[in-house]
Amino acid sequence: MNRTFIFIFLAALTLAAQQGGSPDPLQIISPAPNRAFLRQPYEFQLAAQGGVPPYQWDVSGGVLPRGMKLGSDGLISGAPVEIGDFQIRVTVTDSGHPARELSKEIVLHVIAPLLVEWSRYPKITGQRIEGAARVSNQTGQDFDFTIVVLAVNEIGRATAIGYQHFTLTQGTADLEIPFGENLPRGSYEVNLDAVGEVAATDIIYRSRLVTSERLQVQVGP
Repeated sequence: MNRTFIFIFLAALTLAAQQGGSPDPLQIISPAPNRAFLRQPYEFQLAAQGGVPPYQWDVSGGVLPRGMKLGSDGLISGAPVEIGDFQIRVTVTDSGHPARELSKEIVLHVIAPLLVEWSRYPKITGQRIEGAARVSNQTGQDFDFTIVVLAVNEIGRATAIGYQHFTLTQGTADLEIPFGENLPRGSYEVNLDAVGEVAATDIIYRSRLVTSERLQVQVGP
């Protein structure tokens, strides 16, 4: 709902209350919150009607994701730094004497816009390191997607064992991208870097995976 419209609406209700008469019952009229994306700026305006404006909002149960807050004006804002479904209870209090208050349970869904996971964890086959990642575009936009996989040996030398660049369309889920290459003998850490770019809005999404242990190639030159 447009915030300007809400403020005009609240001002009209305040004027009506000041002119006398019994206020209408207090109601929370907010729809379900829009989903939020990990580490991306987010705003959602809670709204109420009835009672005696202005209203005061607070979180009376549950916890918002880290990086987000609820203002006294009912604006949920911030940039979440954790994903998940966060169920909270919001309470609105009016300015009547005595004050009225009303609570509502809401769920804020925070997702990673670019989700990258190992689908086949990197492993050694002979003198080859191979594996696969699955990627998902959970946004409502297509974006330019690049994935680079490097095997870094014990002296820091990096060898590309996977690369792809294409348009990752909106709604793509669990697309598997394999990688692999023959390598000289040595101890390797596998680094996977994925970048999604929406050129029209200059938004960039990033994700990175690193193997938890070094992989030993025992054969080869």
